Amino acid sequence: MTLRTRILVLVSALVVLAGVATASVLHASARAERRNQAQPGGPRITAGTVSLTDSRRLVFRNMAWGPHRDELTSVPASDPSGPRTASRVKCLRFYAASGTGVCLQAVHGAVQDTYRAVILDSALRVRARYDVPGIPSRARVSPSGRYAAWTAFVGGDSYAGTNFSTRAAIVDTRTGKLTPSLEAYRVVKDGRTYRSADVNFWGVTFADDDRTFYATMATHGTTYLIRGDLAARTVTTVHTNVECPSLSPDGTRVAFKKRVEGLPKDAPWHLYVLDLRTGHETALAEPRSVDDQVIWRDGRTLVYALPGDYGADLWTLPADGTGKPRRVSTAAVSPAYLDRTSTSGVS
Repeated sequence: MTLRTRILVLVSALVVLAGVATASVLHASARAERRNQAQPGGPRITAGTVSLTDSRRLVFRNMAWGPHRDELTSVPASDPSGPRTASRVKCLRFYAASGTGVCLQAVHGAVQDTYRAVILDSALRVRARYDVPGIPSRARVSPSGRYAAWTAFVGGDSYAGTNFSTRAAIVDTRTGKLTPSLEAYRVVKDGRTYRSADVNFWGVTFADDDRTFYATMATHGTTYLIRGDLAARTVTTVHTNVECPSLSPDGTRVAFKKRVEGLPKDAPWHLYVLDLRTGHETALAEPRSVDDQVIWRDGRTLVYALPGDYGADLWTLPADGTGKPRRVSTAAVSPAYLDRTSTSGVS
């Protein structure tokens, strides 16, 4: 091959690469533009005021394409599929109780994104910010609004497998005192202090006494429901094979996702409710695998997200094992009912 031929081949290759790069940029730009355009048939959304003290409302992260994608929006609690009011506050994960909200956000950088937890007041004004060490996954606020918790992936990015690491943090929203990781708490397993380098925590849910909480702990391939004591800074194992617990409003039951043998590795869960007094598990009538931390709409009804056309949709299901799933809202995730009937640490 002559020198001239080699130069022509090189120039041709560079032209092709430049064309591919240009096409990629244009495609990405077109996708971004489509995301900013409201889609036909989507929910009706208008900018307005969103308050965390209006007991008649449901607040969630809007997933519908358009100018308000990822913003906190509110709808009538009695009509989750109704017109949405958008706040202009964007969150990846969110929860609220008693006029206090926690919003997990991405901070877009030139090289890579970082993440933070923002504590919001009832008017969605920022009260405090905290660094989050990885991709946000769960968020909760205690019924009184005093404590907020969040979970982030610091290694891996899915609960489905075993090769992941999480960090669960709790903050006192009154004093600002932060516990960056529940790994700082003493673990009591089978009545004895337990130590292991592989311990992981995620999915905090609070009781209404501003002291007790529940969460998932994983160690040596087994997951446990743990009961935490904020004052004593201890966690105690309660039950096995429990992930992403959610405490009922009366504090007697925990809804959770459970790994079921024989299901696909990337979709291994079914929903259950655990009676904390008897230890009895009730399988719920949702045949699909749910990778979410459900909330209690009231003492009888659960709400959770499943994948949908715009990312996620909200579904409801009776908590006693009867009935069948019912979709109540499209393009929505991380719901929080602001009334007093769904108070227990309930994405």
